[in-house]
Amino acid sequence: MKDLLEEKIKQLKPEDLKKALQVFREKLNQEYAAYFNSCIHCGLCADSCHYYLTHKDVQSLPAYKLNLANGIFKKYFSFVGKNIPGWIGAKEFNQAMVREWVDSLFGRCTLCGRCSLNCSLGINIHLLIRTARSALASIRIVPLGLQSTVDTALEKGNNMGIAKEDWIETVEWLEEELQEEVSDKQAVLPMDKKGARLFYTVNPREPMFFPLSILAVGKIFYAVGESWTFSGDNYDVTNYGYYSGDDEAAATMSDRLVQSMKKLDCKTLVLAECGHGLNANRWEAPEWLSKKYDFEVKSILEIVADYIRQGRIKLDPSLNPNPVTLHDPCNLVRLGGIVEEQRYILKHAVAHFIEMYPNRQKNFCCGGGGGQLAMTRFSQRRLKAGQIKADQIRKTGAKIVATPCHNCIDQLMELNKHYKLGVEVKTICEFAADALIIDKS
Repeated sequence: MKDLLEEKIKQLKPEDLKKALQVFREKLNQEYAAYFNSCIHCGLCADSCHYYLTHKDVQSLPAYKLNLANGIFKKYFSFVGKNIPGWIGAKEFNQAMVREWVDSLFGRCTLCGRCSLNCSLGINIHLLIRTARSALASIRIVPLGLQSTVDTALEKGNNMGIAKEDWIETVEWLEEELQEEVSDKQAVLPMDKKGARLFYTVNPREPMFFPLSILAVGKIFYAVGESWTFSGDNYDVTNYGYYSGDDEAAATMSDRLVQSMKKLDCKTLVLAECGHGLNANRWEAPEWLSKKYDFEVKSILEIVADYIRQGRIKLDPSLNPNPVTLHDPCNLVRLGGIVEEQRYILKHAVAHFIEMYPNRQKNFCCGGGGGQLAMTRFSQRRLKAGQIKADQIRKTGAKIVATPCHNCIDQLMELNKHYKLGVEVKTICEFAADALIIDKS
């Protein structure tokens, strides 16, 4: 079978390579240039990377991946590199180098940031890798599955290509399910309700494959009498432009949520349980869009944790009796700052919560981030890199793994099957909804 990505690399022209270099240079500010000149090759990043620890090949070393980008920086944007390239390891940006960039910077990295956290000099390695991805994205040299996901989101309004009528029909069906579950025909899953306090987004995989996670949030909102709404048009919390390095596409996706906020006149943009969706839409989007938001952006975990603190919902942990462990999504926790809320919810919603180690900011990536789930050419590497997470889960003895991210859920479900873990995987809000006591008085 013809490798279409390889064919695209072979067809690259000098002007394509020049364009990629130009984009690479435009995104390199003084901070990034300083990072390139700071690596002392100490090797401490090796033990932080799930790819290196499971594959043990030099191409998976974070420092090696960093050096692939650094060699191009030295060759084209430093005096010594331009004149005496061999002295400082400067490299030509040609088809062979593009091929290696794709293999290592896309194929051996989830942009999880663990190497950056453990770097003795504080180099933001994952940000530099994403910058190199941006250069490749500018000439559409992106693994085809990942590029297709970006294109679908741009063309269809969501990464699964769900038609508007199908989305609305799914919500209407779930509304009937909610009414039956809470024994109240007045219970609603509001759509395009102007002036609502909260605009709630979802991952398109929820209406397509995991509708119970939507129903769980609807049940919680019902229990507190929340003022909230879905959008019929722009509701996709995911942003695969963040993973491909395409800032223009990423900005377009995030701006759609901003436009829905304005159209619906809501007060708070609430992001569903999605790691990169939180990072992209809360922290990166204002930079992509070059504007400060005039509304709040919160994770659904923050909202639900506040409900518990304020006594607005009552939970009975005995309704979730099986031992539960928690996987921390990298973009949500290490890169996004949502660390304790999920723990607070679980400690009130389940009878037996077990931490896996390491956890919180030091957690290991499950292997599903960085767009890896969309890049089928690297699927075997992804599963092998997930062995560390599989071993962590097995050591806890838990029967259920909770994680507030659908990319992580998909990867954990594959690891569950591949490594025969015998666990169930659920979102945090599902546990809260299952433990919910609704007072009808």
